[in-house]
Amino acid sequence: MRHLSAILALWAGITACAQAAEPITLGLNYPRTGPYKEEGLAQMRGALLAIDEINAAGGVLGRPLRLSSKDTASRPAKAVKNVDKLAAEGAAMLFGGSSSAVAIAAGKRAKEHGLLYFGTLTYSNDTTGKDGHRYMFRECNNAWMSAQVLGQYLNKTLPNKRYFYVTADYTWGHTTEASLRQATASDNVGQHAGVRTPFPGARLADYTDALTQAAASDADILALVLFGEDLVRAMRIAHDLGLTSRMQIVAPNLTQSMVEQAGPGLMQGVIGTEPWTWRVPALEKSARGEAFVEAFRTRYEMYPSSSAASAYSIVQQWADAATRARSLDSEALIKALEGHRYTLLKDEQQWRAFDHQNLQTVYAVKVKTRDEVLKDPLKQDYFEIVDRLDASSALPSLADWQAERRAAGQPLTLQ
Repeated sequence: MRHLSAILALWAGITACAQAAEPITLGLNYPRTGPYKEEGLAQMRGALLAIDEINAAGGVLGRPLRLSSKDTASRPAKAVKNVDKLAAEGAAMLFGGSSSAVAIAAGKRAKEHGLLYFGTLTYSNDTTGKDGHRYMFRECNNAWMSAQVLGQYLNKTLPNKRYFYVTADYTWGHTTEASLRQATASDNVGQHAGVRTPFPGARLADYTDALTQAAASDADILALVLFGEDLVRAMRIAHDLGLTSRMQIVAPNLTQSMVEQAGPGLMQGVIGTEPWTWRVPALEKSARGEAFVEAFRTRYEMYPSSSAASAYSIVQQWADAATRARSLDSEALIKALEGHRYTLLKDEQQWRAFDHQNLQTVYAVKVKTRDEVLKDPLKQDYFEIVDRLDASSALPSLADWQAERRAAGQPLTLQ
């Protein structure tokens, strides 16, 4: 009997060790195809780098991490189905997306599974505004934050100008245009006209029609509230119509891959915003950020974009919260994240408790000339940082947030 007890104890120990070493699955819900696929690829690269670093340091709670990914094609219905599949695989948390419509839909389904969802590129105010809930955390800034720093720069350098808006017809486009109009006092649609283009699935004819209307206007500033390949296609048509030389082009949310796809020659002079560029760590004196840039460049032979940095930061922050909470339970992780301040790839950031919006510095950027870009060894030094705004100045208050929720018939606290 004593011998049998010893054998059973040994077996129990072996089983416990095996269970402890079982990988923790993280689910990446990202666009591998569609108009935002380049941003999706960057997210994959950033996530894999973070997972490898964490595993090399011993994993999370003694267990290694593994990544399971699904293609959203930037379509909400497909993203929701992906959430079901990843939940069935046993994913401990979900993240990703380069469309606010995707992030909102996927986040709501993740909540039904009791899983946290971290939005990467989801700039719509609605993500943590009227559509926010306890299980959604947004790592990037929102449209209001982008508009505040962009408005600050444009009002200073190009005051009293007439705007024309070409906007993607979905939640990110709507809230971004509204925020920028307010920040630049261009909310009178009679003076500052605009056209909406379908999303997803806009055709070249849609952009040609919209930009022909812009050409017929007397606007000084052309605000292209478009993203990914949609912005690239519109920029090519704008160039053919002579608008890139006649008007100041503004693209509220820029990424490194957009400039790469269009080429710096076409994009030079475009003004927009970024929550992070590979130049930010040096600007903010972030040793951890500079180490990330070097590790990413060594591994992929390119500089990391804001898309890559967002996915990397999400994995690192989730792992840190799990370690501090000593748990993978979503409710325990929510408590560990809410109000948490940290410094990772730039200056201090915080997960705001009442809406789960990440508070951080946002930057106004201007695409450098082609000659300036070519001076860089990797030919990827695309952005000049022309202005910055810290989180305390850039984000709506609790009262503003609650007013928006009240107007939408939503609870005044996250549910």
